[in-house]
Amino acid sequence: MAILKLEDGTKLRELQDIAPELVSLNIQLNHWNVGDNPQIQRLLKQDSLNEDEKEQLLQALDNYFEQLQQTAGYQSRDLIVLHPGIPNLDGMLAKFDQIHTHADDEVRYIIDGEAIFGFVRPDGSQVELTVQPEEYINVPAGTEHWFYLTPAKRVKAVRYFISTEGWVPQYTGREIRDRQTVA
Repeated sequence: MAILKLEDGTKLRELQDIAPELVSLNIQLNHWNVGDNPQIQRLLKQDSLNEDEKEQLLQALDNYFEQLQQTAGYQSRDLIVLHPGIPNLDGMLAKFDQIHTHADDEVRYIIDGEAIFGFVRPDGSQVELTVQPEEYINVPAGTEHWFYLTPAKRVKAVRYFISTEGWVPQYTGREIRDRQTVA
């Protein structure tokens, strides 16, 4: 389950408590079942995946992609697999751990591992949301946010795109006031 950490240190662990805290940002957070197919479960347990294995996972989960194509116009998807064995992982992630926006929605379906999205709310307060397996998040275009991995540094996430060009980070220069891993 997702965990939302408010600036005062309060941690919310139930979707019905988290959703009202994110409503001002129009963030969508849902639970999507990965399923219990043994082949999918085997691939999820592997640290790294080759391109064929990634495509197998994507195809197994394409019912969600088809829904997004029909309802929101998404055109493509890929699978990002991050783990500590990736050379220069920290350097690769550094461009997203500063407050930024995108011209397009940032959409993720976490299928294994976890990651943290931080947000600047309209009142200027900041919150951090740990997104865990089987959770889908849609961060609307223009939302000030940042992204980093938990200490395990492992995540497998399906990314959905209307256009990959709209996904380039635009840095706002705002400082992150209190970053710490939600546990």
